[in-house]
Amino acid sequence: MRYDLVIFDNDGVLVDSEPLSNRLLAGCLTEAGFPTTYEESLRDFMGGAFHRVEDVVRERYGQELPEGFQAAYHAKVFAAFEAELRAVRGVAEVLDKLAADGVPYCLASSGAHARIRVALRATGLAPRFDEERIFSSQDVGRGKPAPDLFLHAARTMGVPPERCAVVEDSPLGVQAARAAAMDVYGFAAMTPAEQLAGAKAVFTSMEQLPDLLRS
Repeated sequence: MRYDLVIFDNDGVLVDSEPLSNRLLAGCLTEAGFPTTYEESLRDFMGGAFHRVEDVVRERYGQELPEGFQAAYHAKVFAAFEAELRAVRGVAEVLDKLAADGVPYCLASSGAHARIRVALRATGLAPRFDEERIFSSQDVGRGKPAPDLFLHAARTMGVPPERCAVVEDSPLGVQAARAAAMDVYGFAAMTPAEQLAGAKAVFTSMEQLPDLLRS
């Protein structure tokens, strides 16, 4: 293995949450008076922290989200996660292989800590991530595409950026990894491959990832 640390995004990489969360986000924004389609939510918000939603609404409409919007949205998301969320196919096997090979890995997500933990519990992935290997944009203040989150994860894990590989499924995440001077592998299960063009390699099945990390 060429890397000393593999950093996984959460939503869309470890857990298949992007369809659920963006469907709900589009609906909540529309109900609040900011018409948004599912496709627009994916395009504008996939891979970003919640402050990106606030920024986009402010820029487009000159208004703030209504009080309580974030809490109400996340309540719907958490309920949907508990009922419907599944791990990305094949990712548990990838994590187990990394562990068997002695390759450290961690999670670095734009999502809040509470959202990450609900997702990991609901999908059965929680035992593979102790507290010291979970990082959120809440820890650094700026979400992707800023490199802060990935740099914080690498620093905490004691690995230089150039020895890290990042697994991402969004253009924002690819930008953040590149800005952190890390190799990034683009998971194109939902995102068109051309939107992940900055990645070192693009793949569509988790079964492909171990070989890519070794090559």
